[in-house]
Amino acid sequence: MIETIGSIPAVAAQFYGDKTALITPERSLSFQELDDLSNRFANALVDLGIAPGDRVTLYSGNCWEWVVSYYGALKTGAVINPVNVMLTPGEVEFVANDCGASIVVASDEKALSIQGVKEKSQVRELIAFGDEDLPPGVLSFAEILAGSDDTFDVPTIDPDALSTIGYTSGTTGHPKGASLSHRSILINVAMTALMHQRSDRDTVVTALPCPHVYGNVVMSGAVQNGMTLVLHPAFEETAILESIQEHGATMFEGVPTMYMYMLNHPELDSYDLSSLRCCTVGGQTMPTPKMEEVEQRFGCPLIELWGMTELGGLGTTFASNGPVKHGSIGVALPYVEARIADTEDASKTLPAGEVGELMIKGSIVMEGYYGNEQATSETIEPDGWLHTGDLASMDEDGCVFIVDRKKDMILTAGYNVYPAEIERVLAGHADVALVAVGSIADENKGELAKAYIVPKTGTTPDAEEIINYCREHLAAYKVPRAVQFVDDLPKTSTGKVMRRELKNLDL
Repeated sequence: MIETIGSIPAVAAQFYGDKTALITPERSLSFQELDDLSNRFANALVDLGIAPGDRVTLYSGNCWEWVVSYYGALKTGAVINPVNVMLTPGEVEFVANDCGASIVVASDEKALSIQGVKEKSQVRELIAFGDEDLPPGVLSFAEILAGSDDTFDVPTIDPDALSTIGYTSGTTGHPKGASLSHRSILINVAMTALMHQRSDRDTVVTALPCPHVYGNVVMSGAVQNGMTLVLHPAFEETAILESIQEHGATMFEGVPTMYMYMLNHPELDSYDLSSLRCCTVGGQTMPTPKMEEVEQRFGCPLIELWGMTELGGLGTTFASNGPVKHGSIGVALPYVEARIADTEDASKTLPAGEVGELMIKGSIVMEGYYGNEQATSETIEPDGWLHTGDLASMDEDGCVFIVDRKKDMILTAGYNVYPAEIERVLAGHADVALVAVGSIADENKGELAKAYIVPKTGTTPDAEEIINYCREHLAAYKVPRAVQFVDDLPKTSTGKVMRRELKNLDL
């Protein structure tokens, strides 16, 4: 029985043995090899003084070493702190200090960039992946693996013990560490697998970063359910399409921008994608016309999902073998509750169709923000309901429709304007490949919407024509007053568009 995250590789090895668990550009691992290597790393960590409850920070992009380190650390009973690879050295220093990390494990280039962290924190050791020559004081991941044994006695760990401290993006001040138990993450992974019918018959291709909550639940779901995980270090549309074809993938999982780039690929229809049984999309809302185009051209259902760091994975989705409503993020996972609350009074639940704040309750909800009681009390109600910060509505069937982030809302002359609504409309324009909507200051109306558009290859759209298109589909106060054509949009490590960075594109 799987009671802790660290026990997953051993159970999977027992059932699936020599079956391929992980494929990366550098190396492929069977389930048995994954278990053996994570045992080696667990032994190395214990030799370095790691004990149950100690913190281990993991700072790297997607690679086989990341997966081995993740499970190896959790086998010891340590608490894993997966760090966004896009964080700067200063941000990593803050996170390592905040969670009290004893060891930082990183790719070689990241390890070199944070060498000074040992002098400014309680970090005792820095371990680096890769074959590069390492400076004194930085341990080689390859060498400590080679010097360790591939059997490990896993200590008894309470399933309700802290397993993960995952930091939020920190859009307001410093990031906050969401504290999650082994049980909460295991339940999330299991319920996600149930909804999507994930099994050992599946091969999943993804470029989602493993440290990110979406990428992590994809990785954990694959290992826990005997799937083969084809893990790309980064998203590149041609490489992904080739990978789906080569490996006969049954699933691809990504964010809307990834699908937009693939739809815009000039040779998309030449790839054999017939092995796909379903794809998933999360991270941001995706316009319904684009979802329908993905289904038509990929030949499989596209299932929307929604989650957050504070849940350790998904909160809502649709079942892969049932009906879906495009534009909806689905229904609450089994054993999870969702409701729409009045934004002024969280105890009041709104009727179907009304817009309020999406709130979640259940065993997947975090214990709180590590070392931050004030932020915890502001986010989790005394009765256990979690504030998500997302504005949404719910229909009579329990399907949730995200309107936008509360923080992204644009206030125009007293009217609430939601960027996601404008983006959904503009995504239906024939010349638009990618779009994001931000705000510009206006002396009379406070704020106005501005659209940043990446044109489709071979097109030259006109700004005035784009604005007129919006007038045909949106109320007058919602129509963007400015359009700027750009080569690309600022994105997070997952490919999610960062609206707060759009102003840096202004001409």
